[in-house]
Amino acid sequence: MQNIAPIDRRSFMGLTSLAFSGLALSGCATSSLSRSSIAAGYGPLEADPRQLLDLPRGFSYRVISALGDPMDDGLRVPDHADGMGAFRLDARRVALVRNHELSPKHGSIGPFASARSTGSGFDRGTDDSWLPGGTTTLVYDQMTGQVERQHLSLVGTIRNCAGGITPWGSWLSCEEDVSRAGNGLREDHGWVFEVPAAHAGRTEAVPMRAMGRFNHEAAAVDPRTGIVYLTEDRDDSLFYRFLPASPGQLARGGRLQALAFVDQALGTDSRNWDTHTLSVGQWADARWIDLDGTDSANDDLRKRGNLAGAVRFARGEGIHFGSGELYFCCTSGGAAKLSQIMRYKPSASEGQVGEADAPGRLQLFVESTSTAMLNFGDNLTVAPNGHLIVCEDQYTEVVDNHLRGITPQGAVYSFARLHAQTELAGACFSPDGRTMFVNIYSPAKTLAITGPWHAVTA
Repeated sequence: MQNIAPIDRRSFMGLTSLAFSGLALSGCATSSLSRSSIAAGYGPLEADPRQLLDLPRGFSYRVISALGDPMDDGLRVPDHADGMGAFRLDARRVALVRNHELSPKHGSIGPFASARSTGSGFDRGTDDSWLPGGTTTLVYDQMTGQVERQHLSLVGTIRNCAGGITPWGSWLSCEEDVSRAGNGLREDHGWVFEVPAAHAGRTEAVPMRAMGRFNHEAAAVDPRTGIVYLTEDRDDSLFYRFLPASPGQLARGGRLQALAFVDQALGTDSRNWDTHTLSVGQWADARWIDLDGTDSANDDLRKRGNLAGAVRFARGEGIHFGSGELYFCCTSGGAAKLSQIMRYKPSASEGQVGEADAPGRLQLFVESTSTAMLNFGDNLTVAPNGHLIVCEDQYTEVVDNHLRGITPQGAVYSFARLHAQTELAGACFSPDGRTMFVNIYSPAKTLAITGPWHAVTA
């Protein structure tokens, strides 16, 4: 496997949004919002004869990895496939780093279900086996449509839900769990771990404690500044940013902050539940509050931050950085509690002196008003044409989960419909924009979807 060389500070600061050229949101950056909520998208969905995933005409999928498949390290593909990132290895090969949202009780569906728990990891359970949560890495050949190899790349963690790619070729895997040491656990949990995408084996599991201990969901890195933005899956969550002491070297520490409104008349609640704070399309200037006690032994970081003026969000989920701005999903946000999509445009002086004179800005980009529009959005990514692709994760007894597309004007359409009674997760595009990869949560499957991505541009 080709190695991805580490970058020094000078090289890192020279990176631009070209690192994400296949995922640019240039259309979203300048377009005004449409007041219509539903778009035609790629047209009606066609019934899948295999009754797995309906797609528009011209699109097709291939199952490239599934629960129980043998991996090259002698282990088996675990269950509960969740967040995922794609990385370029060479002209034809892509590395996929895939989260597995497994708890200590899930050993029977984890990577060591049929093998001895060996090698390196973060934490062991009561039976002295590694906790089953972590990541697997797949190397996929886009020319042949085959997985070249796959292996366990992180283990010993709990509920690795989502995460985010970095411009220097690694995946930030986030624990959506705040269990404390004791009761069979040797370590506190609730951390972010870094997994190099090109590493052919298991990475050393080192928690990046300066990035805070909370119910982590996802992360996104601004390639211009190296600042990491973080979401939290709680009904009263905050939106965080991590200012690294050394951009590109997150393990060296830094400062954790939470977003607040400059205009204090807006209050500290963006959820639009009991009071209406933001209208669709409305922008609000942002300021950032320093947080202390970020190891949060009492799991109260979000509460202390809110008391200091930080804004509450409704279950921050997937986040993705595009061209000079990012988008993140709030699963239960909005008056209907069906989803909000937030958009954040960083300051030209983000995290630096002068930021207060030209602050970053937050916008309520989309708020769902019906289950047919967007029903509990979760992970999200960006299509080559600048549209958002959002995975649904419904909480009803019978689920009808879709991949929803969102145009630069904020109109929503159905891109895919899942027949299985589980969620879609981890949607991401190959760096060349030719293939979208997505996970079916359980029984775990990873799909590669191809088709005419540029057929719709508005």
